[in-house]
Amino acid sequence: MKSIASGLLMLSLSAPGLAQSVHTGDHPVNVRFQDIKWEKIMPDLGEASPEISILHIDPSTQATQLMIRVPKNFHVMPHWHNANETHTVINGTFIIQHEGTDREELGAGSFNYIPGKMVHEAWTKPDGGALLFITVDGAWDVNWVTPPPMSKR
Repeated sequence: MKSIASGLLMLSLSAPGLAQSVHTGDHPVNVRFQDIKWEKIMPDLGEASPEISILHIDPSTQATQLMIRVPKNFHVMPHWHNANETHTVINGTFIIQHEGTDREELGAGSFNYIPGKMVHEAWTKPDGGALLFITVDGAWDVNWVTPPPMSKR
């Protein structure tokens, strides 16, 4: 399995590079799926890299809405966020495990909520990835429990 961990860390440090796809302010925002600008999270993986698009950041609270396309057979290493986080599975299957719970398989249309600072990790299946809509009610950050792998396995 591969990990998106190091790429998310790099992305969190370089979010200004995504400025062209980020919408801020107190005005309505409409983004058609075909117009979403995707950025590879781990460019060294080429086509096997997960991709992210930051859709909106509230300028006063830093609450963030984003989408991530996770390729098949990926493992998101244990981590936590300062803010509360939600995932809505748009398509595919996303397997998630929260601190102290069993793995839960979430299919298209499924939703989960993770309180801030709760350790969790996730996987995609060997035969298919997942498209996720994610919200955080504060600034987007990733805090790794264990050091992530730094390259393709």
